[in-house]
Amino acid sequence: MTEALQQHSDESLLDRLRAGDDAAFAELVETQAPRLLSVAKRYLGDVAAAEDCVQEAFLAAFRALDRFEGRSTLSTWLHRITVNAALQALRRKGARDEVDIEPLLPTFDSDGFLEGRTQTTAADAETLLADDDVRRQVRAAIDTLPLGYRNILMLRDIEGLSIKEAAEMLELTETNAKVRLHRARQALKKLLEPLFVEGAL
Repeated sequence: MTEALQQHSDESLLDRLRAGDDAAFAELVETQAPRLLSVAKRYLGDVAAAEDCVQEAFLAAFRALDRFEGRSTLSTWLHRITVNAALQALRRKGARDEVDIEPLLPTFDSDGFLEGRTQTTAADAETLLADDDVRRQVRAAIDTLPLGYRNILMLRDIEGLSIKEAAEMLELTETNAKVRLHRARQALKKLLEPLFVEGAL
């Protein structure tokens, strides 16, 4: 669907939603819930918790319909609300980083050279990531990151938020968010190194 058609479709649906059209609410939930459930599960890791999160996100969206200004698509707006609801759910659970990120970071010898340097395969990252098994391993590697680092990585590199937006959602300063993101990327690169070593695949 082109951007113009999407905008027209969103405006029509939004008008129906604001008018209290039950069919419009059902249409919104039916078309958006599966994708939003997948988003919530990425953060919460549990189907039941993700379902609760999506339900909460829809309720929040319905209450905020009059404040939706149309600067993004309805889909993008709902996506952002769902991510925020997932982060709030993690805070309510009192989730804390259970592991230190230091052991996951690259190490350097006394001369400042990277230890354990490896030869990479001829296959590029895009080719490797086309493989379902590799994508599962990447997802598993992300899941091993401490929560605070995993969240900033997902918000910036998977959800595509700016550093400023991600920092606001995580209640961090931009500087702190940048540091966490850098360390998260370093740790993830080290965790994924075996996928790119010659002969590992």
